[in-house]
Amino acid sequence: MTTRERTYARANQQRAAQYAEIWIIAQPAEIAAMVQVASASGRLVYLGPPQQMGGDDTRHRRYLRLRTT
Repeated sequence: MTTRERTYARANQQRAAQYAEIWIIAQPAEIAAMVQVASASGRLVYLGPPQQMGGDDTRHRRYLRLRTT
């Protein structure tokens, strides 16, 4: 591995470590409360659209990307 490749790999790892990517599965009201807190703290980077779990399950699933620092 060349020096340039090592530097590029290290930079990518540092950028990836800046974010936490999670899926939240809960009732819509609970998800809204979590999103509000994440947004108010300035950590919310991206919020995916809600997806129904399917069947008789009334919960939703939502993707969040949060800043870790």
